[in-house]
Amino acid sequence: MHQIAGVPVKIYGVAKTVADCFKFRNQIGTKTAVDALREAWQKQKVTTEDLYRFARVCRVLNVMRPYLEGVLE
Repeated sequence: MHQIAGVPVKIYGVAKTVADCFKFRNQIGTKTAVDALREAWQKQKVTTEDLYRFARVCRVLNVMRPYLEGVLE
């Protein structure tokens, strides 16, 4: 648990955070979610397996799939 701007935030991991960005894309913007995915992949902070697993957990696999295929290629 971390305090960010006075708000308690649970930090799970990079792949979960990327999936959460897509889950809350209406609040933060799709561009931010895609940028998070791209940066996590380029810095080798996530694996394909983890991204797909957390996308399923957060129920955003269908939304993330096109971006995953574009970034991972």
